[in-house]
Amino acid sequence: MWPACPFRGDDHAYTAVERLAVAFCTLSGSAAFQSAVPVERWHEIAWPFPRDGWPAGRAFHCASERCGDDVELYVRPKAGFCNCDSGVADDDEVDRVTDLDLLSERFVALEPGKAIRVAGMPGRLRSYDLRMSDGSRHAAIGLAVSRRCDLLVAVAQGKGAAPGIQHVALDFLGSNEIAHWITAAMDGR
Repeated sequence: MWPACPFRGDDHAYTAVERLAVAFCTLSGSAAFQSAVPVERWHEIAWPFPRDGWPAGRAFHCASERCGDDVELYVRPKAGFCNCDSGVADDDEVDRVTDLDLLSERFVALEPGKAIRVAGMPGRLRSYDLRMSDGSRHAAIGLAVSRRCDLLVAVAQGKGAAPGIQHVALDFLGSNEIAHWITAAMDGR
C-alpha cells in the first residue's frame, strides 16, 4: 500500500551506499515528529469530496479505540497555489486554502495559528470549530505547508477536542510512510 523504501530487507549484506539509503529512508520525516500512534492504526478511505479544481487527495480514518477519538484526515497537494516568495504567510491563507469548506461552510477559528513543518516544508496550522450540516459540532485542524510555489494542504476532523486531533494527525503526517508519499506528490509523481 505504501511506497517501499529501496534497499530494505534483511536478506543480504548492505553496501555503503545501501546503508546510507536505508538511513536516509528511516530518518526522513522523523525529525519533525515521532509517531505515538502507529501508522497501521490509520486506514485509507475513499476521497469523499466532489471533484473541484484540484486533483483528489488521500483520505484516512483512525477509529476511536486506536486514536482516542474517531478522526478523519484529508490531504492533497495544490500545485502552483501559493506565493512563491513567502509561502503560507498568515492565518487567513490557512482559512482559504485548507479545504475546510469541503467539510462545512460554517467554521470558526478557535485560536491564532502557529508555524509548523511537515515533511520538511514550512507552513501554518490552525484549530477550528465546525458546525456540520446535521447540526453537530466537530473540531478540526487545518494546515498548509509549501515548497516553492506549491502547497500541501490537510484537514483533520472529529468529535473530540482539537488538541487530540492535532496530535494524532501530525504524528501520522510525520510518519515515514506518509512523508514519502508527500514528497512524491509534491514532485508530481
